[in-house]
Amino acid sequence: MIQDRPAVHSSATVRHARAVLALLFGPPARRTFNVRLWDGTCEGPAESGGRAQFSVLLKRPGALRRMFLPPSELRLGEAYLRDDFDIVGDVEATAGLTDTVSDRLKSPAMLARLLPHLLALPSDDLPPNGALTSGMASPAGDGVARPVARHQHERRDAPAVRFHYDAGNEFFALWLDPAMVYSCAYFPTGEECLEQAQAAKLDLICRKLRLAPGDSLLDIGCGWGGLVIHAARHYGVTATGITLSEQQAGYARDRIAAAGLEARCRIEVRGFGDLPAERRYDKIVSVGMVEHVPARQLSAYFATAARLLRPGGLFLNHGIVYAGLPTYTGHLARAGRRLWGDGAFIDRYVFPGGRLATAGEIVARGEAAGLEVRDLENLREHYARTLRHWVHRLEAAHDEAVQMVGEPSYRVWRMYMAASARAFDLGRMNLLQVLFCRPDTDGRSGVPLTRADIYGG
Repeated sequence: MIQDRPAVHSSATVRHARAVLALLFGPPARRTFNVRLWDGTCEGPAESGGRAQFSVLLKRPGALRRMFLPPSELRLGEAYLRDDFDIVGDVEATAGLTDTVSDRLKSPAMLARLLPHLLALPSDDLPPNGALTSGMASPAGDGVARPVARHQHERRDAPAVRFHYDAGNEFFALWLDPAMVYSCAYFPTGEECLEQAQAAKLDLICRKLRLAPGDSLLDIGCGWGGLVIHAARHYGVTATGITLSEQQAGYARDRIAAAGLEARCRIEVRGFGDLPAERRYDKIVSVGMVEHVPARQLSAYFATAARLLRPGGLFLNHGIVYAGLPTYTGHLARAGRRLWGDGAFIDRYVFPGGRLATAGEIVARGEAAGLEVRDLENLREHYARTLRHWVHRLEAAHDEAVQMVGEPSYRVWRMYMAASARAFDLGRMNLLQVLFCRPDTDGRSGVPLTRADIYGG
């Protein structure tokens, strides 16, 4: 269907834009999505009676040029942030388009066919405030993207962690569960709501750690205190949580006070390597923390955990790991992958300087520190479900989110979480819970012979 709207650019510009779309995504009727151009022109399966998963709204004649010249994941993402285009419908489904585009752009012949059409589109039709600097939009809600300092971009240290988590407690509360658990939930039946699944995850961790009344528990990267409170309330432990975010710490302390658990829970703002040398814990847990540890510090991370753990104690490391991508053979394929720049958008706008470890690195570093692997479970399908819940809740709170952090930052989180859901679904990233123990001098682990106490079977 062609809508009757005044053209804001020439018919030739529309023709070039439609040619770009056809080259990248095929004939309109065969696509899984609709496109509406700036002049009201619409094309896609819906125009011929088909069904579309989502719609892409191209806001300006120069949008496709800025999206794909030169072609890269980062340019495409930044075009979305500056509102060159918008997405209506299933945003996760759009993540598959990046694979399609990056595959097509490995072909020099395709690039040669695309280039004249892209160059024919305008490059000067951005509004005065349409430029972006590197970085996430301001929590002040002014819609301005703040630059990431060079040291933040190169190192996952305290400033980089705060960059991600200090978007504001109120912002996270819009789309997390009531306990403010910002990590993979656990869906035993698949029918749980987000709140039930997060409670099930907290309980699964406590069961794996075999928590018992009187145990001392250290939570490395405790977030807003959900696990600390759950463990103290339901398992009778004395829990210490550490975080690098002042905002998280203040929120967690308020929740602990409201729950009447101040005698058994403590929150400290410090790095895991800054804990006093004399401290020892019966059990240690790290949920979503290892992703922030630079490769050069991974050995120190596990060595610190081993030092803090009493003989016979247990350490559960819960974190995202890199599962690898298909091996691209041939110079052109590898050059195309480098040109596209997988992960560049998340590296600049979400996790500055991030690099995920592999499952093998996690196990090897833990064992090198004197820890013994007792259990390993991959929850990647659970994380895909979790992220979809978060995306839907964030989208439902769009107006409030934009008031808090601005439209560009809202779009960063929407796109990042949707793309991550697809990555977990495809097995490109895994979520591993690895249970380590520190055997005593006689080699005793204190771990039961079966997992019956965890899963009841």
